[in-house]
Amino acid sequence: MAYSEKVMDHFQHPRNVGEIENPSGVGTVGNAQCGDIMRVYFDIDDEGIIRDVKFKTFGCAAAVATSSMSTEMVKGKTVQEALEVTNKAVMEALDGLPPIKIHCSLLAEQAIHAALWDYAEKNGIKIEGLKKPVNDISECIEEEDY
Repeated sequence: MAYSEKVMDHFQHPRNVGEIENPSGVGTVGNAQCGDIMRVYFDIDDEGIIRDVKFKTFGCAAAVATSSMSTEMVKGKTVQEALEVTNKAVMEALDGLPPIKIHCSLLAEQAIHAALWDYAEKNGIKIEGLKKPVNDISECIEEEDY
């Protein structure tokens, strides 16, 4: 299976690895079919800007790379802008993924949504366009048309 140089770079040198103490929002999403698990931590300021983001991922090279890239894509963005980071955008930023690994980009998208959902719940706010995230992306892989 051939990965792009960007995927290999983010796998071998992942950005934003770790945890945030007292995060504004935390999202954990897994894939029961392959065993990947991704947890994302957000530190969001009073203006709704994601000041810091960290992740911990248990999974394959593509899972780590999509986690790393997606955190880079939301850092410094508003909550609304972070919501617009799709699995397709993550894949494009990584110069593509092999078809069998597309679900990893979905994991990243859903983990971001889960962290935003947690932030919204904690603060009693509604984020326009945010749907309740799934805990297991294998539930939505069949219906998703990447």
